[in-house]
Amino acid sequence: IETPGYVQKDYLTVNEWSRPGDPLEKINGVVIHYVGNPGTTAQANRNYFESLASGTEGTYASSHFIVGLEGEVIQCVPLTEVAYASNERNGDTVSIEVCHPDETGEFSPVTYARVVELTAWLCREFKLDPSRDVIRHYDVTGKICPRYYVDNPAAWDDFRTDVAAEMEAQRAAEKSR
Repeated sequence: IETPGYVQKDYLTVNEWSRPGDPLEKINGVVIHYVGNPGTTAQANRNYFESLASGTEGTYASSHFIVGLEGEVIQCVPLTEVAYASNERNGDTVSIEVCHPDETGEFSPVTYARVVELTAWLCREFKLDPSRDVIRHYDVTGKICPRYYVDNPAAWDDFRTDVAAEMEAQRAAEKSR
């Protein structure tokens, strides 16, 4: 799968704790998360996932993508492999961790635009419906993640509407090439 040009691949080392190397057979959804540490960069969060490989923390965690404060995107796990982000949905979803500037968890405008763009691309690539197949971590486990979009359900509805609109914009741009 050829990812968009804005995606920087920086894969985690295959290891038991953050990149098991298990095959992701089918993608039925995209799960949106937010990082637990406001103000941190995509690279810092990617490096945290890599640090889990030592096993000393006893924590299983990773994601396929991390979207940073400036809209940068780091891919940590190939789309053909499971990431440890969404509990019982790890086996059939792609996960996106999103950096945010403060404790509200609201994404900055540039970050928001990139998450919408990336999610729309994933929905197009895997023939997903944003109104049904784009979910919050909260929708899987009840965890307050991504906080802003759990605290503000109307903003979550707007996000999925924006993803659908971006899908149409991407289709139109592709046709005009």
